[in-house]
Amino acid sequence: MKINGKVKAAIAVVLIAGCAFGGYRYYENQQAAKQAAAVETTKVVRMDMKSTVSATGTIQPVDSVEVSSKITARLKSVLVKENDKVKAGQTVATLDAKDYEAKRDQAQYKVTNTQAEYERINYLYSIGADTQKQLEDAQMNYDTAVSELAQAESDASETSILAPMDGTVVGEPKTVGTMAVATSDNPTVIMRIADLSSKQIKAKVDETDIGNIKVGQDATFTVDTYTDKTFTARVTKISQTDTSNSWDTSSSSSSSSSSSSSSASVIYYYVTLDVDDPDSQLLPAMTARVEINTANRDNVLAVPISTLKTDANGSYVIVRNADGSQENRYVTTGIYSDEYVEILSGLEEGEDIVSTYTAQKTSSSSGSSRRGGPMF
Repeated sequence: MKINGKVKAAIAVVLIAGCAFGGYRYYENQQAAKQAAAVETTKVVRMDMKSTVSATGTIQPVDSVEVSSKITARLKSVLVKENDKVKAGQTVATLDAKDYEAKRDQAQYKVTNTQAEYERINYLYSIGADTQKQLEDAQMNYDTAVSELAQAESDASETSILAPMDGTVVGEPKTVGTMAVATSDNPTVIMRIADLSSKQIKAKVDETDIGNIKVGQDATFTVDTYTDKTFTARVTKISQTDTSNSWDTSSSSSSSSSSSSSSASVIYYYVTLDVDDPDSQLLPAMTARVEINTANRDNVLAVPISTLKTDANGSYVIVRNADGSQENRYVTTGIYSDEYVEILSGLEEGEDIVSTYTAQKTSSSSGSSRRGGPMF
């Protein structure tokens, strides 16, 4: 049977088309294989995770006091020096008492005279020689003199400066001859006494992290002088106002602080942590770099934070399937560590997650309820 020319031509066309299609598919598969081989992936793994909040603060004693005088006088003696241990009620300094003793003696003399005058007028009044007004004036003069004597005696007794608490003298006290000024707004601080057996950290925590901080949480911290040692602490107090009281616009100073805080766009809150320092290695004013442990999760699914993406629909990762195809898989996230994020739903252990960006078109799978993550 002869095959005419048209049939031959048709067969040739079909053969050429088949070869072309096969070649194209082979080329496409080869390119896909190369692209798949070039994509870096990481596994969805299980691990124990810990979430922390970083902050910086200052070491300070839990209890401390500034010792000042209730009267204005020169320091006559200072009986303690820096680092001395003192007990509550111990005399730590004395003031020059001459002026106050003289005032006390004058007040006592006035009391004696006004008492004698009152007794004389009272006798004359009893026999009708003086008026009731004269008796009342004498009584008032005597009462005034007694009150002035009590004040003079109190001032004279204040020339001995007593330690108000058990503790250690921190810093150098004022020297003999210094005028100790007693004012309500800016008294002279003669010395500082602190209980160095218990210390705390007053740390500043950013407003984005303060919601994760709870009283009782454990923390670790380091100080510059002990680079190879980590200390422990516990959160004991969280301030209910920011460090600048920027919310209070009732005064000009508060408004100024508020404006300053707003312009800086950073709000901080003080968090107080009690410190474990059994060997008394820490000193007041040391800078503490604190890591507060806000959450622990055992044996949870996790992926590197760098693989997490975010769009208008939520957080997702790019999953590479067994056939080399990729899809956007939306996930629900939990806590974050420095490098990993907990996956609550959307992934299974062992799945491959793309960790490098490719321009390959991806398909999008429907996800469960999800939370936002960092934008990449």
